[in-house]
Amino acid sequence: MRLSLTRRLAAGVLLACAGTAFAQSAPWPAKPIRLLVAAPAGSAPDLIARIIGDKLSRQLGQPILVDNKPGANGIIAMHALRDAPADGYTLALPQAAAVVVTPFTYKNANYDSTRDFETIAVVGKTPMMFVAHNAHPAKTLADAIAMARAKPDTVSVGNPTRTSIPHLASELVAQKANAQFQQVAFANTGQGIQAVVAGDIAMYVDGVGPLLPLTKGGKMRALAVASETELPGLEGIPLANKTVPGLSVYGWFVMQAPKGTPAAILARLNTEVNKAMQEPDVVTKFREFGTYPTPGDMKAAKSFLAEENARFGGVIKTLNLKPE
Repeated sequence: MRLSLTRRLAAGVLLACAGTAFAQSAPWPAKPIRLLVAAPAGSAPDLIARIIGDKLSRQLGQPILVDNKPGANGIIAMHALRDAPADGYTLALPQAAAVVVTPFTYKNANYDSTRDFETIAVVGKTPMMFVAHNAHPAKTLADAIAMARAKPDTVSVGNPTRTSIPHLASELVAQKANAQFQQVAFANTGQGIQAVVAGDIAMYVDGVGPLLPLTKGGKMRALAVASETELPGLEGIPLANKTVPGLSVYGWFVMQAPKGTPAAILARLNTEVNKAMQEPDVVTKFREFGTYPTPGDMKAAKSFLAEENARFGGVIKTLNLKPE
């Protein structure tokens, strides 16, 4: 009787261990995945996340639940990602400013793109475009730079918000070209566009998405686009790097996970995101936001992020912008 009881207890222990081992080795993903977005519903980051999320849902066989956490210049979303379990069930698709600008400009950010997160992929890039009021004397970016050198602080350049990627792009031009522009920050892109169309400011810089239809419609003049090479849909627009050597500035979106997420999950995600980015309908939908998919491995994504962190951190340091 005692032997039988002992055997039964041993069998129970073995079954429990087997059940635990099975649970631990269950294939990922076994439940829905949350995708954090550091922007409100209906914004470009939100729409990009939903396009990619829809594809990943089909490919992975689990729902991708977009969770909008706007506010505090990305801090709310990035803190939520940092503090989430590193199990592959919480991801984020933040925009460039939230990743590489906010940590330098806000005291309560308290996160670092390398220390706290795993970068899975660069999902897409949006090149910055420089435009001018139609009646402004500057016909090219070189003209505008020459005017800013001759009379510092007289050529006004608008941007959607202070310390945004467009703002830092125009500051980067000024630094590289040894020119001094009058920087004008607006509350949003719409206000800046209205100002340049009306002639209240000479120039404006932002991602190509909202500007391209207006330049093609003759409402403003395209001076240059800050992409490395000519991109589909932007043919005929001068490259900024032809005037300012080495200048290429993008807004971008990356997919990230909490630090410590298993390597096998990260590799699977990179493969699936790359697959989604190459779907023709994704390319077409991204183009509506002036965004270009950028397939690549995790090593390339990590290198890109390090370069962008150094680039924008350097601009902020040169401008002596103190964390708020």
